[in-house]
Amino acid sequence: MNDAIVLPALTSLGEIGQPLRRKEDQRLLTGRGRFSDDFSLPGQVYAAIVRSPHPHARIAHIDRAEAAAMPGVLAVLTGRDCAADGLKPIPHNPVPQTRYDLKLTGPGGGPIFIGPQMLLPADKVRHVGEAVAIVIANTAARAQDAAERVAVEYEELPWVARIEDALAPGAPAIWEEVPDNVLVDTHFGDADATERAFASADQIVEMVFHIGRVTGVPMEPRAALGHWDATTGRYTLWAGSGGPVRQKTELAAVLGTPPEQVRVVSLDVGGNLARATGSMSNPAWCCGPRAGLAARSNTPRPVPRCF
Repeated sequence: MNDAIVLPALTSLGEIGQPLRRKEDQRLLTGRGRFSDDFSLPGQVYAAIVRSPHPHARIAHIDRAEAAAMPGVLAVLTGRDCAADGLKPIPHNPVPQTRYDLKLTGPGGGPIFIGPQMLLPADKVRHVGEAVAIVIANTAARAQDAAERVAVEYEELPWVARIEDALAPGAPAIWEEVPDNVLVDTHFGDADATERAFASADQIVEMVFHIGRVTGVPMEPRAALGHWDATTGRYTLWAGSGGPVRQKTELAAVLGTPPEQVRVVSLDVGGNLARATGSMSNPAWCCGPRAGLAARSNTPRPVPRCF
């Protein structure tokens, strides 16, 4: 048995272990918090999102004529508008980068394929709820009503919902660049020594672990208010976030503008849980580039959106 570890008295550890009076409660409990949806600007308009009901489908056609003709609708944008405007994919860097992390590689030791996530796809959808169009209107209700009038024609493609099925031979490929759906395949350690250890073991226990879906469920949904200053060409995004510097960098990359032309304001956050750090969290679309897309449309007015 290890020797007992004797800890010094708590008083010698400064503030560690000591009760501390919270400083923010009175302001938040009296309604003086500054969350994303608390910000508003004169003349702002509103965005509503059209999402795919299919997990895997080709986008055959998007008819936005009826939605565009509805009262108060200022724009109906699709993936083709993103491409025409030169907007770039959302930058992703899921591979650990510190010197202490295991170095992951793709199959055969090559680079890991990172699928280019466009703000609005023009070719096909790859998960249920993927955004395919955005409607801008002068009220939130009108934007939502018009979004329901956007007619999207899909060609459904084969799909699977279990990881084991996605790895099976002949499974439908989400990305054509990765026909077997295997993105990471890395080996660490001494394989021969490991085999010898198992061969000489008195008992071997094998188990299959199932990890259910996990996601952060904060009180505040993803929300953003985006503004583009046509005079200076500068973008400002108000969005609760645990990583505004990262959002600024990623948003600038998507918009193709220098980072000094982008400002991200994050004050109070109604729960982060790692889903409000970058410009994209989980399979949902990011707030910042979408607000920038709206600002870059023919309606350069502040555009808020709550998800």
